[in-house]
Amino acid sequence: MAYTVEELLKKINDEIDNLDITGEPKELYLPAEYCLKNGGKRVRPILTLIACDMFGGNVEDALSPAVGLEVFHNFTLMHDDIIDRSPIRRGKPTVYKKWNINTAILSGDVMFALAYHYMLRTPGKNLKRVLDVFNETVIQVCEGQQYDINFETLNNVLEVEYLNMIRLKTAVLPANCLKIGSIIAGAPENEVRNLYLFGELFGLAFQLKDDWLDVFGDEEIFGKKTGGDIIANKKTWLYIKAFEKANKQQLKELKDAFSNRIQHPEEKINTVKKIYMQLELNDLAINQMEKYHQRAFDYLDKIKIPEEFKSTLSDFINLLIERKS
Repeated sequence: MAYTVEELLKKINDEIDNLDITGEPKELYLPAEYCLKNGGKRVRPILTLIACDMFGGNVEDALSPAVGLEVFHNFTLMHDDIIDRSPIRRGKPTVYKKWNINTAILSGDVMFALAYHYMLRTPGKNLKRVLDVFNETVIQVCEGQQYDINFETLNNVLEVEYLNMIRLKTAVLPANCLKIGSIIAGAPENEVRNLYLFGELFGLAFQLKDDWLDVFGDEEIFGKKTGGDIIANKKTWLYIKAFEKANKQQLKELKDAFSNRIQHPEEKINTVKKIYMQLELNDLAINQMEKYHQRAFDYLDKIKIPEEFKSTLSDFINLLIERKS
């Protein structure tokens, strides 16, 4: 490995800081700049560059598509916040709250176009394949988002249905970031596949951690109010397991909460959290995360490159799984 995570992050942040997101009407461009430059872990572009570097590629060739993937990710967050009516993102008001819904939709559309602008700067020999992967990713993320919306009005969602939804909505993006980075580096096809599967399983663990943080996280560290998934009647893994394990009284309380018979938001959140704790879902969720985490590393172990070339990726993933926000 030629670069540390810190060095790759600096490359990404320098590129994003230098993005010229200006124009008229300013109300169209200011929200995009606010969203994109309002912090964030830059997980997806870092994964893209790590994958390129670990297979001996030139990270400069992967920098523009890495930024494109980050812009796309932030576009999805902007629209996701509208769908979920989330007031806070990264400790600050979401775009639709700071401006309005219509502006957030239009500004997000500009970000989507900007993402394509950067994806098109992929070196020519890999351009078509990278665009094919990117297009597939966009479609799958939208499929996952629609499943998520559908689940809000369903009384019963199976665990397998939920896992497919988060695979599409969340996991395929980091998986394809790794895939794109390895393609640009010229990695062998079987190694590209192993890295993709590693990323997909990590993505499942990552989303389960998000579900866990939304209920059990520290709001000051998490950067947004906990209980948002409960208020939105999200069919998370915790929700599904609660309905599987609840006794008769707990089941009644859960049904009351998620059928909106409990009107006050704080009361609803506290009622559901209490039942989750009674059912020991805190520990159960952590154990499930660890299973996906370990399965992911089984695929990383299959990649036939020196272990020291994998260490930056494995250390980075471990930090993400252990994160508090």
